[in-house]
Amino acid sequence: MTSPISNDFIQQLTLTEKASLVSGKDFWFTAGIDRLNLEKIMMTDGPSGLRKQANSADALGLNQSVKAITFPASALTAASFDRKALTTLGENLGEAAKNEGVSVLLGPGINMKRSPLAGRNFEYFSEDPLVAGELGAAYVNGVQSQGVGVSVKHFAANNRENQRFTSSSNMSERALREIYLAAFERIVVTAHPATLMCSYNAINGTLNSQNFKLLTKILRDEWGFDGVVMSDWGAVADHVAALRAGLDLEMPGKGPQSTTEIVDAVKHGDLTEATLDIAVRRVLKMVHDWHVDSQPKPYDKDAQHEFARKLAANSMVLLKNDDHTLPLANAKDVAILGELADKPRYQGGGSSHVNAYRITTPLEIAEAAGNTNYQAAYSLDATAVDADQIAKAVTAAKQAAKVVIFAGVPEALESEGFDKTSMALPANQNELIKQVAAVNAHTIVVLQNGSAIEMPWADDVAAILETYLAGEAVGEATWDVLTGAVNPSGKLAESFPIKLADNPTFGTFNASPLTETYHDDIFVGYRYYDLKQRAVRFPFGYGLSYTHFSYHDLTVTDKDQNVMVSYQITNDGDVAGQETSQIYVANHASLVEMPVKELRDFAKTELAAGETKTITRTLPRRAFSWYNAETSNWQMDDGDYTIFVGRSSRNLDLQQDVTLAWNPQTGAPVTPNTYIGAIMARPDLRAALEETDIAKSFDALAGNDTNSEMMKNMPLRSAIMVGVSVDQLNAFLKLANQSK
Repeated sequence: MTSPISNDFIQQLTLTEKASLVSGKDFWFTAGIDRLNLEKIMMTDGPSGLRKQANSADALGLNQSVKAITFPASALTAASFDRKALTTLGENLGEAAKNEGVSVLLGPGINMKRSPLAGRNFEYFSEDPLVAGELGAAYVNGVQSQGVGVSVKHFAANNRENQRFTSSSNMSERALREIYLAAFERIVVTAHPATLMCSYNAINGTLNSQNFKLLTKILRDEWGFDGVVMSDWGAVADHVAALRAGLDLEMPGKGPQSTTEIVDAVKHGDLTEATLDIAVRRVLKMVHDWHVDSQPKPYDKDAQHEFARKLAANSMVLLKNDDHTLPLANAKDVAILGELADKPRYQGGGSSHVNAYRITTPLEIAEAAGNTNYQAAYSLDATAVDADQIAKAVTAAKQAAKVVIFAGVPEALESEGFDKTSMALPANQNELIKQVAAVNAHTIVVLQNGSAIEMPWADDVAAILETYLAGEAVGEATWDVLTGAVNPSGKLAESFPIKLADNPTFGTFNASPLTETYHDDIFVGYRYYDLKQRAVRFPFGYGLSYTHFSYHDLTVTDKDQNVMVSYQITNDGDVAGQETSQIYVANHASLVEMPVKELRDFAKTELAAGETKTITRTLPRRAFSWYNAETSNWQMDDGDYTIFVGRSSRNLDLQQDVTLAWNPQTGAPVTPNTYIGAIMARPDLRAALEETDIAKSFDALAGNDTNSEMMKNMPLRSAIMVGVSVDQLNAFLKLANQSK
């Protein structure tokens, strides 16, 4: 049979058939062509569990979804900082998809967490593109190893939900490249995803579905992407313009109208058939490469549930643990407060919502261990304080050795499709924590939330465990960590500010329904808090353990345009644990705005009690580069850098300076606007200064400290003020540039 991606096969297609292939047949399927035995393939959500709708199809429906494992949301799995675990997650998702007849899984979501108010933050990994890119690539490799394709989303700069179909994300080219495209670039180049999903929004006024620069110049010409670009569901405003820009597949399609508009556009000369053929070929290749048997088959859901439990427990972040309050010696001796113990929030709302296979709640696991000391203490359906409920909770707290309060953000306040208006927990929960902490010094707060929250009570409680949205095994995983069956090793992949007003987007996020102006530019998350020297509640990369790790013996070596970083970590405690060490680079060389430091690598290491391990990592040229919009290139500048290694962005145990000279020493061209200080600093220009006799004037000024500093800030053309003639200047310029 003729290959469906061959020229011969494409030539057999009628114009109408070609037009049908570049739009979805229905909500979840591509179009098939019976006369040529071309089968359709199915795609479905989602990033944290399969949401295959068996019969009817809609954007947010759940009733017809098959049962599947609800894995922890990306907000939690990112805190694992564990590439191997994300690969295994992908393998589990790929196995589920393949056995349910799904060819393309719509995930992962890798957009940046720019504002803690963004309604879909739970579905994304991090505020840092390196973390999102590395973990996203691991996820993609895992899914695609099972013969199932992915659709990495949402491309690009989709950082809010309100008016997401039309709003324009307006930013500098440098911010776009360094922050909002970098994770996509890393995944495209290293993991080769089957598809990318184009987001609803515009960038700098151009809808992404019609953005030739984004979809063709950057994605294909620069990064070499050869897969399918599909639209988010309903993102296409002008199908013909989208095809011309580089979009291949409109989803879900508009039925016969989608086919007709393409046929008419070709006939009227608005779209060339050659352009249409490019998209058709890509769609056919996707169908060919990622087609799976559509007949459902059984797979081991119990084993996947156990993996979900392990992944959740190894991702949870211990934020506070005064006086070794945790782990609990005996779970029977604690009072359990909060309705979220009984009705946990374990997954995100919207298109990532999964019909869970087997939910375990924290309360049922505690009750199975013999704990019956539970008070609901608040209602998830209300925010107002109920004095009677809290009074009962306080009474229980007074009688208990320790208290575990389950608190978090109800799903009604945090979901796809809208943004939050507050970082605060509901008032009834904050009041509960406040009153209980006042009567029991051993109060432990367990959080269930999709993104950073305010914690006005943080200084008053003994321990805080961040579980985010932990998936269907939330009950088992939470108690695994609380009781010490699992030593927590998660680290925050986002900063937790003290209050909303501390965030760089405060006052401007969602200010306009039409545009979102990125005033923060490259200073997102910890980059902003570092620059402004602003205190945070908990910093990026932060997380505690039931043991203690020490860092020592850092060596930094410049070798073959790479920097080799080696250091040792010792587990000084008496229990085994895992530590995520983080490598940051401070750029002192580049004469542009730079973050104080930027994460450039990380490694998760397991150590037995008393064990020491050596970690060696390689930082490539890109780790020392910034995006120069004027030259449209990544630029690495020779000069001084500092390598930091430590346990969080605000706790860096080791540091070493390194001077890099990786660029050909040709010297920049000298112009009348080149500053005298820069000229004097270049040995290669000394001979030209002496030959034109300018050196005498400059040397005389350099001998006086005040004059020397002033001279550094004078352009060459101003040297006439210190006695240099126009003829001397012209002669010097000629000599200085003759070899350039």
